[in-house]
Amino acid sequence: MSTTLVLGDREVPRIGLGTNRLSQSDEHVAFIREAVAAGIRHIDTAHLYTGGDSERTIGAALAPASDDVVVGTKGGYRPGEGRPDVLLAQVDQSLRSLGVDSIALYYLHRVDPETPLEESLGALEECRQAGKIRHIGISDVSVDQIERSRRVVDIAAVQNHYSLTERRYDDEVDYCARESIVFVPYFPLRGDTPAAVGEIAERHGATSSQIALAWLLRRAPNMLPIPGTLSVAHARENLDALNIELTDEEFKTLRGG
Repeated sequence: MSTTLVLGDREVPRIGLGTNRLSQSDEHVAFIREAVAAGIRHIDTAHLYTGGDSERTIGAALAPASDDVVVGTKGGYRPGEGRPDVLLAQVDQSLRSLGVDSIALYYLHRVDPETPLEESLGALEECRQAGKIRHIGISDVSVDQIERSRRVVDIAAVQNHYSLTERRYDDEVDYCARESIVFVPYFPLRGDTPAAVGEIAERHGATSSQIALAWLLRRAPNMLPIPGTLSVAHARENLDALNIELTDEEFKTLRGG
């Protein structure tokens, strides 16, 4: 199993970091720096996370800006925010907050019910051509919406809720794997833990969370989970899941058939 993949134009480990609880504090700036020192190379955030504090904290922690870490952020979450003028303003705000001239990966956070998907993505393509963002992603989308998006822009990543116990996006995972699009499952550890996870974890000398992540990594070669944490110890534990190789039987048991 490969432990890295190419996200946009950078090779990163296949475990990232979600930051929807990150606040603007010296403690959290230090946490981001320590997580990067531990091996995290993909950090996921969004324009709206903690009122913008998440982006600002990441920007402060990573200053001066470096290409060593791929920061992905998102805009256009609420109804009406997929309008081109709103998205363009959010991109500019994210650039300021992150302290960069170009954002490595920018997602349309939600398909706006009030704005045609093609118009929203057209605005992001305008930003890409202007050099404000390098790669475009989409979030919470169906296969049909991914295909519509690809007729407008190149899609580098799809971010949907997916985990060992939440698999409604199985078709999207398979589609992205076939098309070599990185699939970024958010909330990859949320949900009840099946009994089999504990038994398999004991055999591997691992935690249940590590087994759940190892299952995702085995599920598809384009998978890049972004478990959220504010603990460096947990970030290291998550990264260690890259070293766990599930057997065919263990994978089948966890998949449920």
